[in-house]
Amino acid sequence: MASPVLDSPAAQAAPAPPARRTRVTDLPEVRWAALSALAFLCALPLDLAGAPAWAWGPLYAVCYAAGGWEPGWAGLRALRERSLDVDLLMVVAALGAAAIGQYLDGGLLIVIFACSGALEALATRRTADSVRGLLDLAPEKAVRLTGGGPDGRAATEEPVDVAELRIGDTVLVRPGERLPADGTVLHGVSDVDQATITGESLPAAKIPGDEVFAGTLNGTGALRVRVDRDARDSVIARIVALVAEASATKAPTQLFIEKVEQRYSVGVVVATLALFAVPLAFGADVTTTLLRAMTFMIVASPCAVVLATMPPLLSAIATAGRHGVLVKSAVVMERLGAVDRVALDKTGTLTEGAPRLLDVRGDESALAWAAAAELPSEHPLARAVVAAARERGLRIPAASDFASVPGEGVRATVEGREVRVRRAAGAHTDTAVEVVADGRPVAVLTFADRIRDGAPEAVAALTRLTGTAPTLLTGDNAGAAARVAEGTGITDVRSGLLPADKVAAVRAWERAGATVLVVGDGVNDAPALAAAHTGIAMGRAGSDLALETADAVVVRDELATVPAVVALSRRARRLVVQNLVIAGTCIGALVVWDLAGHLPLPLGVAGHEGSTVLVGLNGLRLLRDAAWRRATEEGSTGRSR
Repeated sequence: MASPVLDSPAAQAAPAPPARRTRVTDLPEVRWAALSALAFLCALPLDLAGAPAWAWGPLYAVCYAAGGWEPGWAGLRALRERSLDVDLLMVVAALGAAAIGQYLDGGLLIVIFACSGALEALATRRTADSVRGLLDLAPEKAVRLTGGGPDGRAATEEPVDVAELRIGDTVLVRPGERLPADGTVLHGVSDVDQATITGESLPAAKIPGDEVFAGTLNGTGALRVRVDRDARDSVIARIVALVAEASATKAPTQLFIEKVEQRYSVGVVVATLALFAVPLAFGADVTTTLLRAMTFMIVASPCAVVLATMPPLLSAIATAGRHGVLVKSAVVMERLGAVDRVALDKTGTLTEGAPRLLDVRGDESALAWAAAAELPSEHPLARAVVAAARERGLRIPAASDFASVPGEGVRATVEGREVRVRRAAGAHTDTAVEVVADGRPVAVLTFADRIRDGAPEAVAALTRLTGTAPTLLTGDNAGAAARVAEGTGITDVRSGLLPADKVAAVRAWERAGATVLVVGDGVNDAPALAAAHTGIAMGRAGSDLALETADAVVVRDELATVPAVVALSRRARRLVVQNLVIAGTCIGALVVWDLAGHLPLPLGVAGHEGSTVLVGLNGLRLLRDAAWRRATEEGSTGRSR
């Protein structure tokens, strides 16, 4: 099934002009179905009233042509490629009914079939709109700052098209405006509504150094933002492009159904011919026999079965994308629900991936001196010192004579003192630095990589969902790994691993029959992500290699979305099974009725097309935000709803 997402300019990367939501009348399938239905409704009373054929005949002709030309033409093209399309079976059945004078029955089949196709087209387009609409959030214009200081202050404002922005440009975002690009805040403080990207219910506070996304809504403060990604690489564009790619893929269940469909359709044609020819050989009435054969062809056609798989999976992909999880294909969405073992990386996955100040031992004012000395440095510990001082509301004094000595730390003159910040010897924590003022040690600052908020809950949720506690796979030392494992509730810890060791662990589990999910973010995680049945990368700080290798990407670095997307996949798989049961039951019941008794053609048409529409709409239930909320609840409790 072709997806309108593939034609979206989003997949091409540049921001698209605003596009309104698809209206019913925008789709040609809807217009043709409406014309077919109108002609049928005009012909029906004339036919039933006994009017001459010239009064209702042309109306039936319009009904057949408007509702049947498109599926008929598509079926003929497929036939030229030696593929039997179920649409062609419907059109042939309608023409067969008309050939024996059953114009009303054939017209009813065409109308219901055309309306069913219109509903499917509308549902598919709405699926695309729900994702493509994200692109419309990105503004077309931006205010680029040129000249001035490194943070863009005292600069010249230049209105430009968003497509003209380049990495490294500085843009000004005023209160109430939408962010034009993905980037980093250089100056300013504000609250940014990121619900369209991350699904966060409350605006997120943004200060210098924080990441922001294109299309999100700025609050009451003005921000100067450095552009970090080209428009085609923004999170919004990646969401739409990945959904486009996912729409072009087919899950294993769908591929199996399509393989069976061809043989099944040929079997339906052969059975139809037999149902017509065999009774005729024994002297049966031509009209009655042909009607029964046509009815059989209609009710036995596997339209509902064909629609059973992809709508639930594509709806789940679109919903996950709106809530910050980019699933790259329908295959991945189907696989996620089968996961029964999870392996988690430590740094950047269970932890934030950056050191945080744990404790200050000694003179508290030494933290402000250290921050002043470290302010020009780009070292991760330097950034942690400065951040800690700002979080505590300390005034960071001016510093001069800054110097950085590799392996020894930094030194600077702060308020007349020579301040040195150097690595402390004999520390028992992950990292510690010593602050020295005028040659006298005054404080020791201890640091550790902080466990992510919600990590213990995510680990517990994955345990409940899969029935097996996650395993920690890390290249870090045993002490650091044990501390994180204790803080998150993980008991199976494997530390000091090289990338090849992680791959070996994953393959050992898979040889034992497990379906493995690996969650990581670094270059060293990429081999394990590729080796696993399914891999998920933490997107905000993830390496390019990990993001490319993974099957899904968590845009907002919240582990809670991992069990949620697993639960969503399981809901999608359950809907696929429901759809197959509905389709199989309806086809079986209608076929038995037609063979064992007398199934009127209009009733057979209504039953067949009704089951097709029901299956399609059932699959689209996952487009609603309520589906994500239920998946989140299921992920947190481990119970299906």
